[in-house]
Amino acid sequence: MISVVIAAHNEARVIGGCLDALLADDGSDDLDIVVVANGCTDDTARVAAQRPGVRVIEVAEAGKANALNVGDSAAKGFPRIYLDADVVLTPGALHRMAAALTEGDAAPLAVMPRRHLVTEGRPLAVHAYYAINTRLPIFADALFGRGAIAISAAGHQRFDRFPEQIADDLFLDSQFSSAEKREVADATSYVQAPRRTRDLLRTLARVRAGNTMLRASHTGVRASVPSSWLRDVVLPRPWLAPAATIYVAVTVAAALKARRHPRDAWGRDDSTR
Repeated sequence: MISVVIAAHNEARVIGGCLDALLADDGSDDLDIVVVANGCTDDTARVAAQRPGVRVIEVAEAGKANALNVGDSAAKGFPRIYLDADVVLTPGALHRMAAALTEGDAAPLAVMPRRHLVTEGRPLAVHAYYAINTRLPIFADALFGRGAIAISAAGHQRFDRFPEQIADDLFLDSQFSSAEKREVADATSYVQAPRRTRDLLRTLARVRAGNTMLRASHTGVRASVPSSWLRDVVLPRPWLAPAATIYVAVTVAAALKARRHPRDAWGRDDSTR
């Protein structure tokens, strides 16, 4: 049985599409889907509960880490998929990721889908930022940034609980070496890019603040590579220089904003909801 854990805070507008994509898959009868509606003031729980076979747990306090831990405790099987409520997986992606984790002795402990950034209708700054970001080599084996992470039972033994911090995906990434992770090429997650430049800045500030806190409190977390945008992306592709100018400006502005980011904020992009 494949268990899917979804932490959902005020996701009524998007969680239906996320769940419908899972339930439309062949073999959806073997899915154990747990939605933890935490601190919701909208109809997230009702929308999720309308989908057949979906278990909904309501938690009064908002907080993704706690919601993931609640969902983890309730989930029944492995492989275990942690899925963001606003992400849509392509048909068959869930089972392809699960299959990759059960290939025998050579199987990885954690897998992730390919990431497809949805940028249609976004302003120039958002397009320019992701023109650089999506080409960074860090994403070759990164679990983060995709909205979906799958781990095996053996992989789950690497940790007890998600820490009470923002960077849950970077935390999972830090539990595995590059050799223990794999991207499943024929599985894709559709991730919505922020709709406005200010939303992009807010999202990046949250990510930076969360990553900084995690690195300060945990060992083994991969370090950022500040020069990678230039060395690995722009120098081999000089035609991206105009986009890189915007990328650097956005990155610097987000770094400044991150210093003021609340430590306990849920920190997500509401522009795509």
